[in-house]
Amino acid sequence: MSRTTAKPAAKRRGAGRNAWMQRQLNDPFVQQAHRLGHRSRAVFKLREIDEKDHLIRPGMRVVDLGAAPGGWSQYAARRLGGGGAVIALDISPLSPLPGVVFIQGDFTEQRVADALGAALAGRPCDLVMSDMAPNMSGVKAADQARAMYLAELAAGFALRALRADGALLLKVFQGEGFDRLLNDIKSAFHRVVARKPRASRPKSREIYLVCRGVIR
Repeated sequence: MSRTTAKPAAKRRGAGRNAWMQRQLNDPFVQQAHRLGHRSRAVFKLREIDEKDHLIRPGMRVVDLGAAPGGWSQYAARRLGGGGAVIALDISPLSPLPGVVFIQGDFTEQRVADALGAALAGRPCDLVMSDMAPNMSGVKAADQARAMYLAELAAGFALRALRADGALLLKVFQGEGFDRLLNDIKSAFHRVVARKPRASRPKSREIYLVCRGVIR
């Protein structure tokens, strides 16, 4: 019985991996990222949002949640021009980047949150960026619930860590719990706008919320 169920499952996983690899090979943003020396195609999402909303300026203190493989941190550090600081966090390892302090750990664990707080040394930050997403299981309801939980954690951290005129850039997935989270965020920030960058794949339910000005 286990054999007859395992073989189709293995075939599906193999087909999924092959489709992902083919999509990566044909993706113009992947090709451009490789050509320009960026760590991931995600940098083009941040760059488009930054060019529209002017999020990153020299001298800022930036926290990057869900940073690996480092595309956003790399972009932010370059935009800071040698001033300010980028503190990056991810459960996966991150190869060193100039101007970036990296903390490896699970953001849902208190010890990791404490380490992040220690890195900030009690000083507020100007921008919190979160590109966090759970490892997808394929069970839509469970994956959505985990994604919303991470978004809620990131928003809660931002409200504690940001200066009053700071900003949060938050990836969220449309689906169950999205409207409630959006309402909560709108009640916590003076201005909230949604962005769907060109580099975000059309079939993806992800959007990015640009949130400015913490309501104290």
